[in-house]
Amino acid sequence: MTNDPRKDSGEQRVVVFVRAAVVVSWAVLLLSDERIAPHRAAAWTMLALGTCYSAALIVLRLGHAWAPPSWAISATDSVLTLLGCGLTGGSDSLLVAVLPLIVIAAGLGGRRGYPVAIGLGVGYTVAGLVTNPPWEACLRGLWWTGYLLATAVLVEVFSRLLERQYGEAARSRAEAIAEHEALLEERDLRERLSESQHARQDGLRVILHEFRTPVSSMTALSRDLASGDGAMLAGGSASTALSLISAHADHLRDMLDNLADLALADGSPIGRARERTVVLAELAEVVLDAAGIPADRRSLSVTPPAATVWSDPQLLRRVLTNLAENAARHATSGPVELHLTSASGRLVAEVSDRGPGLPPDQLGLVSRKYVSLGERRGTAGLGLWIVAQLVSSVQGQLTLAEREGGGLVARLEVPLRPDPSGIAR
Repeated sequence: MTNDPRKDSGEQRVVVFVRAAVVVSWAVLLLSDERIAPHRAAAWTMLALGTCYSAALIVLRLGHAWAPPSWAISATDSVLTLLGCGLTGGSDSLLVAVLPLIVIAAGLGGRRGYPVAIGLGVGYTVAGLVTNPPWEACLRGLWWTGYLLATAVLVEVFSRLLERQYGEAARSRAEAIAEHEALLEERDLRERLSESQHARQDGLRVILHEFRTPVSSMTALSRDLASGDGAMLAGGSASTALSLISAHADHLRDMLDNLADLALADGSPIGRARERTVVLAELAEVVLDAAGIPADRRSLSVTPPAATVWSDPQLLRRVLTNLAENAARHATSGPVELHLTSASGRLVAEVSDRGPGLPPDQLGLVSRKYVSLGERRGTAGLGLWIVAQLVSSVQGQLTLAEREGGGLVARLEVPLRPDPSGIAR
């Protein structure tokens, strides 16, 4: 019997214990068969060697230690069994039943069963010559050699069939797993498409809602102005209607700007970044002008005063302008303050106002999409969400905090890359 380390350890233990059972059967044979009397001492000596050999293999297998190569174990099994046959009756020995077991164990390793079968047949013939006439020993040797070769053939055929079935089962399992994974991916894709479709529908609903009111109001006011005697002008003046139209136009412009920024944010602003040298003092002036903050309501500072950074000026302008507009919109008194600082490879911008501020439990919510809280209710809830998306795209950080004495502070931190020109900032 063989011991192939490539096989499963549990199966190998079975092989080892079968070998031990053969040794036990040998002992029973020695105790019960009187025909071995002439060679009893030698037979018991061989049994002792076989017992030590079997015990050593059991210890090595159970301890997961080193084991001899399979061919050496097959050869040892064959020699011990043939010697046992010669000492327990030759061709008439009951130990001949062990020979097919050795061929089966050797054949599981491939075509090694054929030479083992022939070798056992020749050895059995020689063992038969010990107690049997030559012609009888040769006849029985040929007989058993043929059956041992047939056993080797069947073992190889069965091994190939099992390997083929295992291969087909493995392929079927792999195909099933691949099909299952494909179904999961398809389901995930459908879910993501459905979520995307729902998000677009929600966005369209918000846009339609936000545009419908000012457009309807502007339409009515325009008709009344054109007619000259509209009901809405009966108790007021044309200047009031024009002021309302102007306010609605500003609102629509803001909405369009927000939608443009939203489209850019959904389209990977990182890929569209156009970095160049930005003078922070100039950026601050442009931001406050774009936000429509008059000179008497603005306060700005830059540290150091002549600081420049290497960044995307359009992204910085969109973010800071949105924050400044937000501060100006909700600060009824006091200036809107903008402070820019460049230090340690980071740009820090703070936009402060003296407006109503926000309760602490709402500071982390206003940057979510379609959320408007506190005094900011009634807007589309896109402005700060867009700012948060753009800031996140450049690995920056935006935090909102209560300002001491009242108001809100929006703090923006953006990491900066070194100026490729090597000019110090």
